[in-house]
Amino acid sequence: MAYYFGIYHWRRRGRRLLGAVALVIAGLVVGRRDGALAKATALTLVAAGAKRGRGPLDRLLSPPPWQPDDWKYRALREAMPYAEAEQALDVGCGTGRSLVGLAPAVPERCRLLGLDVFDDRVILGNGPTLARRNAAEAGLDAGVVAGDAARLPLASGSQDVVTACRVLHDLPRAAAESALLEARRVLQPDGTLGVLELPIPHDSAADPLDYWERLVADAGFAVEEAREVEAGGYYLLVATPE
Repeated sequence: MAYYFGIYHWRRRGRRLLGAVALVIAGLVVGRRDGALAKATALTLVAAGAKRGRGPLDRLLSPPPWQPDDWKYRALREAMPYAEAEQALDVGCGTGRSLVGLAPAVPERCRLLGLDVFDDRVILGNGPTLARRNAAEAGLDAGVVAGDAARLPLASGSQDVVTACRVLHDLPRAAAESALLEARRVLQPDGTLGVLELPIPHDSAADPLDYWERLVADAGFAVEEAREVEAGGYYLLVATPE
């Protein structure tokens, strides 16, 4: 399978990498001059450029744009009742990593819709076409729509499952609260919400798991499961509308 999920934070990291390349080029130009001082200056510039560029280059490819990172989504997809679902929504699908991660659990009878604002200022190539293509590579015929998590363009009670993978921490707290209220609105009364989050609460002093659990509960959900995912760095919450 040939996936491409785009390059994260490509503008900031790209600018730093270009600065490093400029130093290397300057060193190569200076190195063509005669004299010991020119040679020494050239070596200094090239070494500085190589040192400065190593970090941005590593971060530019982190995560690798071709890597699905399946382990991040395994716990979430195993916790979601896709086998009984007919309509499911994945909020913040981006270029399709989460769609690919959820795909093994989604049967043909379940229509999975991916939603994102598709901001290509953050992820190079971020758009509905790329998300749809990556989902298809995973054997998933997913629908993809541009939209705001805080104002879902879906009817109330229309979804059996709603997932939000690494979305809430990227939103201001008020928008995250609205997104959870919207998830509750579009879920059926017996539907299920699945949240996969990083340990980055809006309140830096709060315990991350307690914080995310409280935020979900305050939106009108009964939290049935809240735990750290093995392999570290992620929290899984499973909830149902109260």
